[in-house]
Amino acid sequence: MCGIVGYVGQEAACPILLEGLSRLEYRGYDSAGVAVCAGAGEGLSVHKAKGRLQVLSELLQGGAAVQGEVGIGHTRWATHGAPSDVNSHPQVSQSRRIAVVHNGIIENYVELRAFLMEKGVPFVSETDTEVVAQLIEYFYAGDLLAAVDQALHRIRGTYALGILCADCPDQLVAVRKDNPLILGWGEGCNFIASDVTAILRHTREVSYMNDGDIAVLSWEGIQCYNHLMQPIAKERVHVDWEVDAAEKGGYPHFMFKEILEQPQALRRCISPRVRDGAVYFEDFCLSPEEIRAVQKIYIVACGSSYHVGMVGKYQLEKLTRVPVEVALASEFRYMEPIVDEHTLVLIISQSGETLDSMAALREARKRGAKILSIVNVVGSSIARESDQVLYTWAGPEIAVATTKGYSTQLVLVLLLAVYLGRTLDRVSEEESRALLEELVRLPDKMEAVLAGRDHIQYLASQSFHHSSIFFLGRNLDYAMGLEGSLKLKEISYIHSEAYASGELKHGTISLIEEGTLVVAVGTYGPLFEKAMSNIIEVKARGANVLALTTESHVDRMAAVASAVIPIPDTHDLLLPSLGIVPLQLFAYYVALMRGCDIDKPRNLAKSVTVE
Repeated sequence: MCGIVGYVGQEAACPILLEGLSRLEYRGYDSAGVAVCAGAGEGLSVHKAKGRLQVLSELLQGGAAVQGEVGIGHTRWATHGAPSDVNSHPQVSQSRRIAVVHNGIIENYVELRAFLMEKGVPFVSETDTEVVAQLIEYFYAGDLLAAVDQALHRIRGTYALGILCADCPDQLVAVRKDNPLILGWGEGCNFIASDVTAILRHTREVSYMNDGDIAVLSWEGIQCYNHLMQPIAKERVHVDWEVDAAEKGGYPHFMFKEILEQPQALRRCISPRVRDGAVYFEDFCLSPEEIRAVQKIYIVACGSSYHVGMVGKYQLEKLTRVPVEVALASEFRYMEPIVDEHTLVLIISQSGETLDSMAALREARKRGAKILSIVNVVGSSIARESDQVLYTWAGPEIAVATTKGYSTQLVLVLLLAVYLGRTLDRVSEEESRALLEELVRLPDKMEAVLAGRDHIQYLASQSFHHSSIFFLGRNLDYAMGLEGSLKLKEISYIHSEAYASGELKHGTISLIEEGTLVVAVGTYGPLFEKAMSNIIEVKARGANVLALTTESHVDRMAAVASAVIPIPDTHDLLLPSLGIVPLQLFAYYVALMRGCDIDKPRNLAKSVTVE
């Protein structure tokens, strides 16, 4: 949510800031702005615009209209104050000496605003961020770092901050607390950014800021301090991503590109971890004794990662026979979870920076649990604070609606289930080997599903006019339907809900009327007959049924459904990994036909870093 980029160097800053912001558009935003130090004695040049970044870029002639070699930029998703030029970031102090960009929430901004107004400080915006700029100026007496430190001691909340001062035209200050912010090390230049994609064209050497870190950047280097203002050294990490991995490469949308990249992403995720018919996790820190001591597993996540957890519950309980509970990260802290030293808490987060998931991790650790995380971003906050981290190696995912991130998380949970099951002697070597052999074949079968996308596009062309679509399924199919429904509503704005088929007669069936579209997920063999019965029920009440099933059941399904999407037969526990692909494609094509902004759906953000 929101994006920050900052540059200090010897080149014109504004074009670099605009380019960096363009690579953060996927995070979601409704306005954009930049502030540049025009030079000693010349003050700050601040420019902001509501709407897409293109509006700002055209206003600034691609950056050529703004002079200066030090600057900060921001894409804002409105929280405090409606989208407007005034509420856009950067926010500036009353004298325009201080400019601030901010991701996060200042929880005590009302009392700080009242305090400053009593001191005669005028406010022009509705944002919590303006309080930060005004407070820093209030304490500023010629030493910017000291003023920032004093302001931080009075601020409560979460923040990633980029700060400029007109009196320090060759410096940029960065601060982090519970919101992601990285430092980029260049040659004769240095950077800050919310995400490495913003600066990847300029440097591959980055450092991850920890909570409480303060950094002072100049073109010559970066000096970092902890919350006590003691100098600290930051480890540098080399980023291996290729720049073109974060570009469309000729595809119409990032989402479409990332759907098609899933087989390749799965191969990267699976291949190094399956050896000689067994699961291999490098440097796995949980000993067999610690695993045997686990009496309960909690899966904690948000959004699509939560749906991975729903699938994972079935997989883990079947293969380990350990009780598994799945909790929304946003609810975990408030439900008084029964967690202790015999609990393994699995945190799933694509970005590794999801605020609710981070808070849940800390709550679980406080209660004595072991923490294992599944994330995509190396060095992210959740990864650093976990006892064990498993990386998906999905590569950069730019579209807001996750596809390959979800799929790689899904197979990692299964690999974990097999690993734990074997360690606990709940899965035989023969069963494990057979499942892993089928897992290795999964990317090829996924490619076969993708090859049939024309059929899915045709079905979408018959369905995009609906205003409400229901997904039905049981067991693994229900968990899969949750994600299929979410994909559809995220990018097409069609109302969509997923229901457990067995709940039809407990209220849901009252919503079925003539012409209602029902997507019936019936891939799970042991419950196929029940899936057929539920399809007949909704058909009898006038529903049009689009059914998803395996090739071995296509003929029987076609006899009752209005249309059928087939997927290859595979092991029961792998069906969600194959079945989700046509549901992703269906959502994509429906949104395409409705003319939606597929990569940047309204009101959504890629990384949610506020409550």
